[in-house]
Amino acid sequence: MKSIKSGITTLLFVCLLPFYTLAEGKPNVLLIAVDDLNDWVTCLNGHPDTRTPNIDRLADRGVLFTNAHCQAPICNPSRTSLMFGLRPSTTGFYDNRPNGAEQKAFTNEHTSMPRHFRANGYTTLTTGKIYHGSKLPENDFMVVGPRFDQWIDLDEVIQKDKPEHMHRIFDFGPQSYDEKKFIDYIDASWAIEQLGKTYDQPFFLAVGFYRPHTPFFSPERVYNNPDLMDGFMLPVVKNDDLNDISEHAQKMIYNPNPPNHKWMQENNNQKWKEAVHSYLACIRWADEQIGRLLDALDNSAHAKNTIIVFYGDHGFHMGEKEHWAKWTLWERSTRIPFIISVPGGLKGVACSKPVELLSIYPTLIDLCNLTDNDELDGVSVQPLLEKPKRKWNHAAITTLYKHNHSIKTERWRFIQYASGDEELYDHKSDPNEWENLAGNPDFKRIIEKLRTYLPEINAEQYKKP
Repeated sequence: MKSIKSGITTLLFVCLLPFYTLAEGKPNVLLIAVDDLNDWVTCLNGHPDTRTPNIDRLADRGVLFTNAHCQAPICNPSRTSLMFGLRPSTTGFYDNRPNGAEQKAFTNEHTSMPRHFRANGYTTLTTGKIYHGSKLPENDFMVVGPRFDQWIDLDEVIQKDKPEHMHRIFDFGPQSYDEKKFIDYIDASWAIEQLGKTYDQPFFLAVGFYRPHTPFFSPERVYNNPDLMDGFMLPVVKNDDLNDISEHAQKMIYNPNPPNHKWMQENNNQKWKEAVHSYLACIRWADEQIGRLLDALDNSAHAKNTIIVFYGDHGFHMGEKEHWAKWTLWERSTRIPFIISVPGGLKGVACSKPVELLSIYPTLIDLCNLTDNDELDGVSVQPLLEKPKRKWNHAAITTLYKHNHSIKTERWRFIQYASGDEELYDHKSDPNEWENLAGNPDFKRIIEKLRTYLPEINAEQYKKP
């Protein structure tokens, strides 16, 4: 009997050896964030003309979560939620103002992810955009690199002859200035330099890339890639798509920053084509910088002991549902690429379970054997890193302002607005979310089940003390 127990213990240890080894060795963490990147990456089959070889090779060395979603389809609440491990409906950060990183009363009361790593003996470093507007809470990072905002590129653009299609920050097109002056190149170069150093402690390095955030500016070399110049597919749009959603929902999705879809369709979709072309080029440019980062890690002393977490902060509409940018509770706004690569862990595996960016914080606590943070709202996806097809009773929840939530499971998307209006989409038969089933009595029990996932807390909008 004793030998049987011993054998079972040995077997369990061998099966979980990669994770135990990491826990004992205190792995490094490379956190890679990309701004406004929807599922137009090759490994997610989001667009037939996208090319992301470096994101794809990262997926080949880890677990790709194909049903991953942000907690808010707006930058500030998404990033504040991710970095503090709390839902927007818990904190009240629903919009881009006030900036969560700058609210000392909030940041002093709660422990951010980098601050938690720092308390557990890690050297914390960052460059680029991790929090909204590249702001940083006090005492988050010990070493801070370049943190330009997205407008730094505009300093290189001659503005005397302002482009005819300039709509506030919603500009697009190729740029002719030196590629090494692009902010993402600068940020990647700084991060590469850090990866070439040795450290007395394990490190937590967070790198935030701006593109494909607007303005959609990429180098001419990337924009003029022959396969993009030869043509590409525009998103498929159903003309009467919004007829089956409520007036409240239609008012909520209004966004004053980008031009409207009708403007994009003028002159045989000319501006639409330019915008999609520019967005695809920006994705390729960001992918190149990610490739530089991965090469540097692979050629460093840290290659075999570094966990990589890659994600987009939220999705982005490129005309789908007659909408541009984000600020919706539909798939195009909520779905994001999300990859976790653990040395010694599973490689080239896809997981279709619904997961959230909120899970990054508790997952890294588990993988790095850190002390617990009991206030976190998210659940660790470490069980899915070990067994991607295991039973998973969680849903992905996205919030757009108070009392407006989307619930995403493997098959269904359910949306409930503050007005009480609802939407239901069956992704098995309707991946584009064209048919709202909420008014069909045949789906009453399904809706009742999905309502149980709605957050119990709906905090008031956070206000500066």
